[in-house]
Amino acid sequence: MSVKIRLKRMGSKKRPFYRIVVADSRSPRDGRFIETVGTYNPLIEPAEVKLEEETIMQWLNNGAQPSDTVRNILSKAGVMKKFHDEKLAKK
Repeated sequence: MSVKIRLKRMGSKKRPFYRIVVADSRSPRDGRFIETVGTYNPLIEPAEVKLEEETIMQWLNNGAQPSDTVRNILSKAGVMKKFHDEKLAKK
């Protein structure tokens, strides 16, 4: 089972709000997911991002792959750098 960290679109038409979820890569975008690990609201200036860093780090260490957009969000929050540093320290 390939696990992805990706965005799940919520909100009404023309008012998007996203949840950052961990899901099986075969499930639909807005369908089944394993766990919610954060939120992303692009309508507020600057965009509001809330992350559960510890849970995200756990999933990344277990092999979950973030989507391109989620990777950018995590990079801006400093989570990807922390993951990369932790990965290098293990070797």
